[in-house]
Amino acid sequence: MTDPTFSTHPTPVGEVLMVHTSEGLVALEVLHRPLDVAIAEISLALHAEPVHDERPATELTAWLDGYFDGGSDPCRLALDWRLTDGFTREALQAVGDIPYGETASYGEVAVMAGRPRAHRAVGTACRLSPFSIVVPVHRVVRADGSIGDYGGHPEIKQQLIDLERSRAGASV
Repeated sequence: MTDPTFSTHPTPVGEVLMVHTSEGLVALEVLHRPLDVAIAEISLALHAEPVHDERPATELTAWLDGYFDGGSDPCRLALDWRLTDGFTREALQAVGDIPYGETASYGEVAVMAGRPRAHRAVGTACRLSPFSIVVPVHRVVRADGSIGDYGGHPEIKQQLIDLERSRAGASV
């Protein structure tokens, strides 16, 4: 494997850190902490320190810009799933099937992932997702329709839901 790379990109919800490996995107995080802290954590997880290089993120930054400008195409970039395994991966892959502009409950995602009683595990999977925005965990809501925490930033989750619903013509 070549060294992982990182770059950052401004979005309406904040600066995002994008980390790529030779396999694809391995992490995308809306930065709510210093960049060096985020890089140190991903370095530990990958057992390699990412080097700054914006070239691997060109397609992703174009997708992000389009997403925030109202594009509804699902992200079809290569993902490197090495930071997930087991049911976490299965749940996150199921989350990718939630249509743009719609939401699904943790329980509904558990059913989609083939484990109908695992709604709490779906919540954990969403919390642990290394792919913010790209794997749309913001579309997963509580059974009562309330949005939940979203890593301590429910306002970002609401902003993403509102953006998609307004573009998809869905009712709020």
